[in-house]
Amino acid sequence: MKYICSLIVVEDVKKSRFLYETVLGCKVISDFGENIAFEGSFAIHDKKHYQQLILNNPIQKRSNNFELYFEEDDLDQLEKKIEKTGLVFIHRIIEQPWKQRVIRFYDYDDNIIEIGERMEHVAFRLFIEGIDVNEISKITYLSLESINEAIRFYKEKKVPTTGST
Repeated sequence: MKYICSLIVVEDVKKSRFLYETVLGCKVISDFGENIAFEGSFAIHDKKHYQQLILNNPIQKRSNNFELYFEEDDLDQLEKKIEKTGLVFIHRIIEQPWKQRVIRFYDYDDNIIEIGERMEHVAFRLFIEGIDVNEISKITYLSLESINEAIRFYKEKKVPTTGST
């Protein structure tokens, strides 16, 4: 058996495609009309069509038991972009106990979307803040090797600690 992707049911495929493709920058890998697959192993499927496939069993909204997770280092810019769409925030940018900054909101069909900064960016940001790499490892659970690679990567890119990658 081979895992292929997660699929979420949506009322309006065009509107949802706009969100994932244009606002969040996801790349479409196949478009079958009522079913669109995106890079990163997830797909959206038209509710009316999907409901027929599951023999008209009910589809519940906002169950809060599933989310699609994405990564982006420039959460501040993304938060502004999401705000313009009128989507409902679960919470704006917050910091998790392991220091990763994340944002959660509902898409147009009340599916949870979480976007967090890459853990490598977290390590670099903490390093810039003056935290020792051993302490960063304890906080983030990243290996010292991963932390040092992240620091080199972001230093070479000359990326601001709150900017995009």
